[in-house]
Amino acid sequence: MADDSYRREQRRAAVSAVLLLLAYFLVPVEADPNGLRLALRSIGTLLLVVVVALLVTGQVRRQLRATAPTGDTEVRQLIRLAVALLAGVLVFALADYVVADSRPDQFANLNTRIDALYFALATLTTIGYGDVHAQGQIARVVVCGQMLFSIGVVTTGASIVVKQLTQRPRR
Repeated sequence: MADDSYRREQRRAAVSAVLLLLAYFLVPVEADPNGLRLALRSIGTLLLVVVVALLVTGQVRRQLRATAPTGDTEVRQLIRLAVALLAGVLVFALADYVVADSRPDQFANLNTRIDALYFALATLTTIGYGDVHAQGQIARVVVCGQMLFSIGVVTTGASIVVKQLTQRPRR
């Protein structure tokens, strides 16, 4: 990949990461007394989780088929995988925050979006400090989904990114 093209792809990934973080912190998720709107938002959130999971899984599958990032397409896919992994973490953090915001009894000590991001990262990396934890049944279902996503997709994707970036020939 030409240095110019590679730098451009890195800039796009950085901009995407910043936009994802901004969206995470700025998207409105207040509780809604209107049952229909709440149901539609819940369905929308679930669909977003499914779409992100499918996108990340597809990127992981493509990278598993590739041996090493040798050409433009492979490196672009690898960079997109890293951005997709970030999106996956942020979607779960947002889902945790929405559950905690709408049903305060579901999580212990999860009060802010930073708490939610912290919890999602602690869960996805299997650290689990225990200071923030799922108490209610809804929260535990969401966290079970996070754990499965973590084991099956995030760890595989992260290991592919690290492995292939370290194997990439230096210029």
